[in-house]
Amino acid sequence: MIKGVILMNDKGKPRLVKFYDYHPAEKQQELIRRLYGVLSSRAEDVSNFVKVDSLFGPDTRLVYKTYATLHILFIFDSSENELAMLDLMQVFVEAMDKCFSNVRELDIVFNFNKVHAILDEIILGGQVLETSSSEVVKAVEEISKYSPNPLCFFSLLFFTHQVSQDAISYFLFRMERAANSLMAVPSITGWQGR
Repeated sequence: MIKGVILMNDKGKPRLVKFYDYHPAEKQQELIRRLYGVLSSRAEDVSNFVKVDSLFGPDTRLVYKTYATLHILFIFDSSENELAMLDLMQVFVEAMDKCFSNVRELDIVFNFNKVHAILDEIILGGQVLETSSSEVVKAVEEISKYSPNPLCFFSLLFFTHQVSQDAISYFLFRMERAANSLMAVPSITGWQGR
């Protein structure tokens, strides 16, 4: 079973955190800090596979890959194959590249809903659902048709300078709904990366 997926930048700031086992927010922050410590202390010429028994329990492993300034980490138990996890990581990156046209860290920050949707099409509840990046992209595009992005709406208002009272009301309504939905998600905002 996959226990978690983490995207963090080279400074240790988490950009996406998804644990498939419950961990309180404080423990999530501690795990992320310690995982960053493991990554930052490793030489570049060593394997991308790490045993993390001390952090997640017996028979737990981590596979990671670095793309530009982003580290992508998959945490999993002994029932999963390390090379299969590396392939799954590649599927995730390819799907993000197709959705964002050469994905960057800012794409992940500003489009976190879409990144979570991509990941949820690949992994759900710690189990692999889809291994084809093109199928994942099709599903995410279908989802995107029915969920307008309030940030896109704000950008449109900002750049056209034609803001009506109705437009402002609509934007505030969408932002309030987005904020309310985010409150239900465990947060790691108390942690500051180094």
